[in-house]
Amino acid sequence: MFDPLLANSVGLLWHAIPIIFAISLVYGATRHELLKPILLHAYHTAVWIVGFMLIIVAILVAVSWFV
Repeated sequence: MFDPLLANSVGLLWHAIPIIFAISLVYGATRHELLKPILLHAYHTAVWIVGFMLIIVAILVAVSWFV
């Protein structure tokens, strides 16, 4: 079934991309001084954040199916 509230929230997920990008770069820059290690650390941090968010979404979807 189509849920209009879900359609609105998917649009809000596009705001997460620049936020994840900024957080990852700032966190990487606080750990390293050279550009290559900063970008590598930022990439790993971004993957970790996205993975964590996907796990939380999966848990929330599973809970919503059982409730």
